[in-house]
Amino acid sequence: MGRQAIFEASVRFFLQPILPFLDDDSVTEIMVNRYDEIYIERRGKLQRTDARFPSDDALVSAIHNVAQWVGREISSEHPVLDARLPNGSRVHAVLPPCARTGTYLTIRKFTREAMTLEDFVRLNSLSEPAKEFLELCVALRKNILISGGTGTGKTTLLNAMSRAIPEQERIVVIEDTSELRLIQPHCLYLEAQHGDALGRGVLTVRQLFLNALRMRPDRIIVGEVRAGEALDMLQAMLSGHAGSLTTIHASSPRDALIRLETLSLMSDVDIPVYVARAQVAAAINLVVQIDRFSEDGSRKVTRITETSGLDQNNQFILRDLFVSRLKGRTSDGRLVAELAMTGEKPSFHRDILEQGLTHRVQSTTPLWTLDGSSKGGV
Repeated sequence: MGRQAIFEASVRFFLQPILPFLDDDSVTEIMVNRYDEIYIERRGKLQRTDARFPSDDALVSAIHNVAQWVGREISSEHPVLDARLPNGSRVHAVLPPCARTGTYLTIRKFTREAMTLEDFVRLNSLSEPAKEFLELCVALRKNILISGGTGTGKTTLLNAMSRAIPEQERIVVIEDTSELRLIQPHCLYLEAQHGDALGRGVLTVRQLFLNALRMRPDRIIVGEVRAGEALDMLQAMLSGHAGSLTTIHASSPRDALIRLETLSLMSDVDIPVYVARAQVAAAINLVVQIDRFSEDGSRKVTRITETSGLDQNNQFILRDLFVSRLKGRTSDGRLVAELAMTGEKPSFHRDILEQGLTHRVQSTTPLWTLDGSSKGGV
């Protein structure tokens, strides 16, 4: 029996109380608030279960088992663990006293089949024109920031959008905890290392990013930007590494840009605020906002917004290209929305003509200049 098979068997033994949820494809998240209080997320809604671990020691033992297999430590000195299960599901654990009411364990399930943008359209999370527009923007090597709250599906959307990257490109993927699965054959995956008990062996996302620049990437994908690596990412975007994709926690496109500006100021490079803001405005072409609706648990792209520089007051200029409007409900209470064009053209509307991609335009004709004799709208 190989090491991976032993790991799988060991994990299934220690996590036996929640195995039914791990094996249930309709469950997307498992949340253990303490050994006898377990919630799940199913189809976007939270449900309390009757499942329980025999004791807190049994729950802690399960967490230590996972940590041991992935080569990370969780203890009173290092009470937080980020790891993944053999099937790729993401694991986050916190021990007391940081966890005040018991040991916390959260598992975000890894879907066996990665979603595509076609799946987003089928689930009414995206419209057909918006899907085409995003695919074309990826092909045009636009830098795209996916914004949303926790559990909105940012990583899933990023993975789906990455399918539009030409397969002949060399792609470097950087993540704190590996989740992304790209379909292109030439992909390199880098994962941060948290170090041992003495702090040795630490490799941060920022360090990985700086190394990725030396690996001759055609594209760099950062699973989530969280800290000072934001500045390095922005500067790479501005210096020839176009076509980057990343995600960020924010509740609106404007908030996403402000947060990215703030994160870039967290680097060890001392730059003025207005410089950080100018770099964000120049580097990011599009912000894709995705939200989760608590009424029915659905996740929908609610805005696709272009960043158009800074105004005279040094504020971000944003132009909504697509906005979602609720249209009603289905017979089973699901929200129906339409992500429709606003009538605005992107500033890069001529790129589709200049890069010879007009043959791919089907449902987004109003957004592009397709005829060389026309100057377009913006």
